[in-house]
Amino acid sequence: MDYLTTLGIAVGLAMDAFAVSIAAGLNMPRVTPRPVFRIAFHFGLFQFIMPVLGWLVGKEVASRLGLFDHWIAFALLALVGGKMLHEAWADDKTESRADPTKGMMLVTLSVATSIDALAVGLSFAFLHTSIWFPSAVIGIVTAALSAVGMSGGSRFGAKWGRWAEAAGGSVLLLIGGKILVSHLCA
Repeated sequence: MDYLTTLGIAVGLAMDAFAVSIAAGLNMPRVTPRPVFRIAFHFGLFQFIMPVLGWLVGKEVASRLGLFDHWIAFALLALVGGKMLHEAWADDKTESRADPTKGMMLVTLSVATSIDALAVGLSFAFLHTSIWFPSAVIGIVTAALSAVGMSGGSRFGAKWGRWAEAAGGSVLLLIGGKILVSHLCA
């Protein structure tokens, strides 16, 4: 997988965390470096770990699904991208006043924003692609965008969170389509 595709996947996956980080920044009365670090570290760590877990599971079943691996990778990326697009425009987003950078709230948000990365890791296994470099890029990009989102949350405004999530979903859909077309035309 080329570097640009890896970066596109990383940015696409980071959009959920970026949107949540913006909301967290809007939700906090004063944003200091400590909560910014906590949210960036945890979101980045979970986004690094989840593709590895998905890849490990996928490696166990990938050899049995060789003829359909590109369809499975496409379907997973399309589902994740479609889900992100749907969530971006859904009106049922509720905001909590609890500090999102502490305790179980932080763990819950870290898992919730990284579930998509699990599916992407699974698709990497089906494509017989190494996971370590992409996972590191995904984790670093997520941490960086989460820090930016949290720090600038009040300046970005709530409307940019939806656009960021929609852009991330669109990127994942395009990458899924690229994978499918490249395997069908090969």
